[in-house]
Amino acid sequence: MTTVADVKHAAIRVVIAEDQALVRRGTALLLSMAPDMECVGQASNGDEAVKLALVLRPDIVLMDLHMPIKGGVAATREITSAQPNTQVLVLTTLDDDETVFEAVRAGAQAYLLKDASEEELLETIRALRRGESRLTPQIARKVMDQFRHLAQAQPAATQPAAATIGDEFSTAELTDKEERVLRLITDGSSNRQIAQAMALAEGTVKNYVSRIMSKLHANTRTELAVRMRK
Repeated sequence: MTTVADVKHAAIRVVIAEDQALVRRGTALLLSMAPDMECVGQASNGDEAVKLALVLRPDIVLMDLHMPIKGGVAATREITSAQPNTQVLVLTTLDDDETVFEAVRAGAQAYLLKDASEEELLETIRALRRGESRLTPQIARKVMDQFRHLAQAQPAATQPAAATIGDEFSTAELTDKEERVLRLITDGSSNRQIAQAMALAEGTVKNYVSRIMSKLHANTRTELAVRMRK
């Protein structure tokens, strides 16, 4: 029998990083109404967000990008580097191409604009907990465009032979199993779903993902998925 204590223990632990107090408190209230979520901390700037993430080790950080003292991109980079098990969901009003690109490169696993619905926010948090990456088609296109621009600006001689960027992105070095794992990642499958589809242990899938990211010079699985979209 599942008890209230069991649900509380299994709740998705979230830290909210947002400089606008009204938005921050409203989001915390929304999370408190979801039976499978718990707001464990609130930060009003990027520096506080990093400190809270290191101390509380949350499952998810909801990260605004435009914050005082330390911006959201820098905070995201520090959190994902120090806390690989903590995922960052960017929630912001900013959707300019360069900002989106930098947030994904910094390690953000999902990117939502603040006009997203409440249900969309909650479902994205749940998807991240399942090991999925989420970018809206509009945001994915912006990131893809930035990769293409980078490819055009970068001399061909300096690009990795096995994995270039944008339309020239290549999977030549991948094994058959790694290619199948990559296709499933691109489809939005979590490690658990990939394990079930390929009859593998979840730990084995994690090893495959790490090797694929290394071979293709990607920082996150979100970047892998975006770079594979044509």
